[in-house]
Amino acid sequence: MIKTSIRFFEDIPVRAVWDDDTSKWWFCAMDIAEVLTKSSNPRVYWATMKRRNTQLIAICKQLKLKANDGKSYLTDVVDENGVTLITALIPAKNKDNFSRWVKGIGSTIDEKSKQKAYELFESGLIDEIEVGTTKGLQQIHGYIFGGLYDFAGKIRGCNIAKGGFAFASSMYLKENLALIDKMPEDTIENIVKKYVEMNVAHPFMEGNGRSTRIWLDLILKKNLRKCVDWSKIDKRAYLSAMQKSPVYSSEIFALISGALTDEINDREMFMKGIDYSYYYEAEG
Repeated sequence: MIKTSIRFFEDIPVRAVWDDDTSKWWFCAMDIAEVLTKSSNPRVYWATMKRRNTQLIAICKQLKLKANDGKSYLTDVVDENGVTLITALIPAKNKDNFSRWVKGIGSTIDEKSKQKAYELFESGLIDEIEVGTTKGLQQIHGYIFGGLYDFAGKIRGCNIAKGGFAFASSMYLKENLALIDKMPEDTIENIVKKYVEMNVAHPFMEGNGRSTRIWLDLILKKNLRKCVDWSKIDKRAYLSAMQKSPVYSSEIFALISGALTDEINDREMFMKGIDYSYYYEAEG
């Protein structure tokens, strides 16, 4: 099966595909051109650039990537050396930042845990997760952050806050989690309520959002035969709705219920969900 990934630079998606023959990631050349130029028509810009610089033809491969219409097409892709060449040829103000970003791919905790999140699906271990419980959430967190954080899968023992909001007190956290475990999962309304309450509990020191979105999809899959197409939910709208959700959950309910899909066993849907989930957590 084709392995694809989406990374985001300055809110612009950069698609990548894994090539078994070369054992490395190849990046969409047109997406790189869009990142560096902010062109309204990156397809034409890239075609023109390739026509004027024949050396670009030699460094490109054509591998299948999914386009905005949902279909997969053979697409010009380049490896990391090719990215460097394209970056050198385009006079862009952000080229240095982009080069550092490309070189950092795969080396950060986020990127390493993201690969482990992919592996959770690839290995089949996701089917062994206890669904809808704190234990199941700990299993998810422990897997994707294992070896990266010493608190992977462990319920926090101190208080934490983010953006001025204090999450559930550690003193009563275990009792709160026990109550969340018992919340019903029979309707989309009840499942979203349970998701919101788990977010308020925020049981881990770090990595709550990335783990809990996988947890939510497993609950939806088990009870409603649905999951979330996270690519349909705008980052800023999601973050704003989640910030309001402890007292006003209608916005996050509308976003989630409006993005449901029945593609619950689709590998690419899961991988795309991971890509967008990590995008939500990225700064900027």
